[in-house]
Amino acid sequence: MKLEGKAVLVTGASRGLGEALMETFARKGARVVGVSRNADEMEAVASRLRAQGYEAHALAADVGDKESIHPLVGAASALVGPIDVLVHNASTLGPTPLPLLLDTACEDLGHVLEVNLVGPFRLTKAIAGAMVLRGEGVVVHVTSDAAVAAYPRWGAYGVSKVALEHLGRIWAAELEGTGVRFLNVDPGEMDTTMHRDAVPEADPSTLARPRDVAARLVTLVESAGAHPSGARLEAARVELGRPEAA
Repeated sequence: MKLEGKAVLVTGASRGLGEALMETFARKGARVVGVSRNADEMEAVASRLRAQGYEAHALAADVGDKESIHPLVGAASALVGPIDVLVHNASTLGPTPLPLLLDTACEDLGHVLEVNLVGPFRLTKAIAGAMVLRGEGVVVHVTSDAAVAAYPRWGAYGVSKVALEHLGRIWAAELEGTGVRFLNVDPGEMDTTMHRDAVPEADPSTLARPRDVAARLVTLVESAGAHPSGARLEAARVELGRPEAA
């Protein structure tokens, strides 16, 4: 996919990987909309990119809130047109320090699932139909190794990411042949606020930089046709400038 002129929507875009994705897509010539619950932080990111000559917009919304989804899609489409690339980056750990499952409140599990799973489902549902009609589109689920390894205390988050990945595979199976492709991308451990909240004792020098991960994730979007739709891909294995082997 050539990204120049494409309309891209990135959730959780006011900091960390989301902010880096905003910048990377914009530098590729895409018309980017970033979404965050924090309106001021999101606008600051978009303003910085516009000052550099890129097309970037900010929207304040909570992807875990059912009533926010259709207004969000309408506002984004009004700004940049029908969405060509949708990146589900917004995510929550739930309460920190991370509790054991026996100590996890049902309400906290429910909230994590609303943000990390149900929100992406609703947003894809609101956008993918138009992608099908146009015969193209890419939807990215930002996942985690917590979806494939059972880490103690990562229960709510891990369960949400397992389900998110399988949601991507089911979408891919149901929309096979339509031109709409789904990618589950594991960014690896990054130096972000979320990682510091989860693992405060981690050495930042051992963690990937969000900007480097964003470059690899965007490369995967550009080469989406080279990968089976619904595939699970690791950003760390992507060689910049050359698509990862399918």
